[in-house]
Amino acid sequence: MNSISQDTTVADRSIGAILADLRHLSADQVEKIVHHQRDKGVRFGEAAVALGFASNDDVMFALAQQFHYPYAAEDKRKANPELVALNQPFGVQSESFRAIRSQIMMRLFNEGQERRAIAVVSPDSGDGKTFFAANLAVTLAQLGGRTLLVDADLRHPRQHLVFGVSNKAGLSGILSGRAENKVIQQAEGVPSLFILPVGTTPPNPLELVERPAFGLLMRELLAKFDHVVVDTPAACYGSDSAVIAARCGAALVVARKDQARVNALQDLVANLSETPARMAGVVFNEF
Repeated sequence: MNSISQDTTVADRSIGAILADLRHLSADQVEKIVHHQRDKGVRFGEAAVALGFASNDDVMFALAQQFHYPYAAEDKRKANPELVALNQPFGVQSESFRAIRSQIMMRLFNEGQERRAIAVVSPDSGDGKTFFAANLAVTLAQLGGRTLLVDADLRHPRQHLVFGVSNKAGLSGILSGRAENKVIQQAEGVPSLFILPVGTTPPNPLELVERPAFGLLMRELLAKFDHVVVDTPAACYGSDSAVIAARCGAALVVARKDQARVNALQDLVANLSETPARMAGVVFNEF
């Protein structure tokens, strides 16, 4: 596995400088904003919006940049529409993810507790598990710690599509013993978030995650990253998710509100309770 290093030093910049770069404001336009700011006793961003040189969304983006808070630029949002925590970090959905993140932090990451990766599991396909895992990883990365999202859905992988990263190499190659380069990739726009995609979809997914290599890999990743989130296949496809959860140490169940079958959800929770994985909770997805 490639070592990863990055310079996280970001020079502090004013809102004015960020907006000027973002909207390609001329010196004359900036001067008009400054005059309006002084005359009305408002902030630079408010003055820019009042004069029509910037939008409220531009100001929120500039504030996010100033506070080093990952927030996708407007032209990047259509490329990854599922990443609501990055595209709309101040919306209702993002607030829900942050509330869940807080619960997870209190339950799994208290000082002195054993370090665990979080396996995101669901009873059925279409429950929103991949969407949930991706946005949970983004919100964890927004705390500033190094976060890794592992796509361990070796049956129907999608995280590489959600984040727009290469899927030429990844988890399946590692578990099958192949030496592959650049298996871990940085997510665009989130300096502390990294993605380990599946790579080639294998014919023997369950056998690969049952091998000792997967458990060893998880321990290695937990030593290198502050948070590790693992996407898994839906339980309806087999026992992969339970095996993966056992290796991760913690499981979070996602079921779609008003669609999940109660017996399937109960069976999944019962199966997970028989593994060493600690149950972090059950989330009903209504998005």
